[in-house]
Amino acid sequence: MNVYFNQPRREFLYGLGTSLGSIAFSALLAEQTRAEQKENPLAPRDGHFPAKAKNCIFLMMEGGPSHIDTFDPKPALEKVHLKEFVREGEQKSAMESGKRYFVKSPFKFSKHGDSGADMADNWHHLAKVADDICFYRGCKVDSVNHPTAMYQMNCGNRFGGDPAIGAWVTYGLGSMNQDLPGFMVLPELSYPQGGAANWSNGFLPAFYQGTPLRPKGSPILDLQPPAGVTRERQRKNLDLLTRMNRAHAERHPQHDELSARLANYELAFRMQMEIPDAIDLSGESRHTLSMYGIGNATTDSFGRKCLLARKMVEKGVRFVQLYNGTWDSHDYIERAHGNLIRGVDQPIAALISDLKQRGLLESTLIVWCGEFGRSPDNGVRGGTKYGRDHNANAMTIWLAGGGCNAGHTIGATDELGMSAVEQVHHVRDFHVTLLRLLGLDDNKLTYYHAGRFKLLSQFGGKVIEELIA
Repeated sequence: MNVYFNQPRREFLYGLGTSLGSIAFSALLAEQTRAEQKENPLAPRDGHFPAKAKNCIFLMMEGGPSHIDTFDPKPALEKVHLKEFVREGEQKSAMESGKRYFVKSPFKFSKHGDSGADMADNWHHLAKVADDICFYRGCKVDSVNHPTAMYQMNCGNRFGGDPAIGAWVTYGLGSMNQDLPGFMVLPELSYPQGGAANWSNGFLPAFYQGTPLRPKGSPILDLQPPAGVTRERQRKNLDLLTRMNRAHAERHPQHDELSARLANYELAFRMQMEIPDAIDLSGESRHTLSMYGIGNATTDSFGRKCLLARKMVEKGVRFVQLYNGTWDSHDYIERAHGNLIRGVDQPIAALISDLKQRGLLESTLIVWCGEFGRSPDNGVRGGTKYGRDHNANAMTIWLAGGGCNAGHTIGATDELGMSAVEQVHHVRDFHVTLLRLLGLDDNKLTYYHAGRFKLLSQFGGKVIEELIA
């Protein structure tokens, strides 16, 4: 018996693992977790720390934007352009060998703002808000496969099935608007690699899953009731359904999905009044629409997403994720990245400026990233067709607003852009830092599932203090 009394409390509890006590203990913890979720799961809650940010707008550039051709210039590539990618001293023309070769960036770079931030010269608009941005060049991920890398960046787990960051944040903080989902997603017409699992609630209750808005047609299907069905009739039908479902739930309390379904029915009813205004841009001034590039064929699509994100934040939506892509430029990188940058440059700069002038940038964290970076070399394609391959060891992520260390560039990659070499952190540390900016402690933001407490970072992580003001 003294063996147990000399052990720390946690080790003692885990020591029950070989006995029936562990089964009862696990059941007790799971039941406690379920009970806590049944009382208004989206009610706003305080975090674990004073929050730098109240909301997050996450700009996901699917496909892996090249850091070398956007925000991390590598002049050393000029010297080895079109040289074979082999050991030092053995280089020769790749056009002769047919093997991999280094490629320089087709874009010129300049420094901007008082901070001297590096940007490719085709970021015409973003350059004007350079001092509002914190660039981070030290992040690494584990996969160069698009779906698994997307899952890891969005959910912390390469293999899918876990909650997305937005789900974790709304689980921890709730929503500031009970008539809208706490986590909303604005995808492309074609869903990203890995599909809707990128904004899944995973093992968290269904209240916390992301709600995607359709990019074309009605943003949400069946938003309006059928002809002849009044709201009074809808209300009576919902009340009847609620009474019946609650009676069923009392007989089967283990069915958590039923409670979530009831809550979603009620939320959908309230959304019929709230969503039309949240997605209506007709009330915006001509100046605002022009600022976001709405009406211009190149910028209209992403401009609308950025303006909708601003409106959702104003209405209290906790986490909004916007998708743009695909940045998977294996060839013709000058044309491919050039077109993509033209499509997002003005809308993103407008989002930062608009939030700032409304006094919302300090409380809104903006994140820009892809699922990985790109390599300084590629296989021979001939002529100007060259591009870049996937790179898990180097990428650029940037933050704006929300208490980030704006006006600084943190970390560095080697002279060719192959690997991060300063302020190097795994993506789990970046996730932990995002949570900290939102007032959440990754070690305390846990959910009991499959016999253990699970968390976004999977195994725990370290806050990157240099990214926080």
